[in-house]
Amino acid sequence: MNRAELSPSLMCADVFELRETLRVFGQCGVEYLHIDVMDGVFVPNFCLGTDFCRQLRAETSIPLDVHLMITEPEKKLAAFPIGAGDLVSVHLESADRIDGALTAIRARGAKAFLALNPDTPVDAILPHLPLLDGVLLMTVYPGFAGQTMTPDSLDRIARLRALLDRCGRPEVRIEVDGNVNYEKAPLMRAAGADLFVSGSSGVFRRGDLRENIAAMRALLQ
Repeated sequence: MNRAELSPSLMCADVFELRETLRVFGQCGVEYLHIDVMDGVFVPNFCLGTDFCRQLRAETSIPLDVHLMITEPEKKLAAFPIGAGDLVSVHLESADRIDGALTAIRARGAKAFLALNPDTPVDAILPHLPLLDGVLLMTVYPGFAGQTMTPDSLDRIARLRALLDRCGRPEVRIEVDGNVNYEKAPLMRAAGADLFVSGSSGVFRRGDLRENIAAMRALLQ
C-alpha cells in the first residue's frame, strides 16, 4: 500500500490566517494543498478559482491538489498554474472528452486523477486507467463541506483497491474526500485509501493546527 499522505482542504481554512496556516503546513511536512474549484454548474456552489491558485503558487512550494468540480474541464485547464508535482482531479461525470482532459494534465507535468461521485461505479475507471495516476473517490456528494460519509464509502474504497491491484496498477493512488475525520480516516486507510483530503472535521477542527496534523498522521500509520 502507498504511504499515507495529507491534503488539507483550503476551503475550510481561515482566509485571514492563511499565510500562517501555510507556514505551519510547510513546517509539518504537509504533502499537498487541496483546492476545491466549483463553477456553480457542475455543483450547486461556488468556491476558489484561478487567482487563488496563482497566489498559492507564489506563496508556498507545497504542491497543489486541484479538484476541478467544473463542466468541460479540458477547455479550462490552461487557466490554472499547474505543473510538475501537482495533482489535478477531473470528474468522470463532468465531460464527454475526459481522456482529453487527463492527457492535457499529464502534458503539463502534473499527475492526472479521475474523480468519481458516490453514485458512479468504481469500475467506470477502466477505460481510462492507462492515463491515471490516481482516483479521487468522493465519500460525500460534491459541493459542500461538513457532510456525513455515504454508507457504502468503505466498501467502494476496498473494491477500487482490489480492482487496481487486479489490473496490475497497485501504484495508482486512492484519494478520499469527504468526512475524513479522526474516526473515519483510519477506516478509510484500512480499506485501501492513501491520500486524505481533511477539512473541518480533521486538520481544521478546533484546537492547535500542529497537534491536529500530528494526530491525523498517527491515526493513518
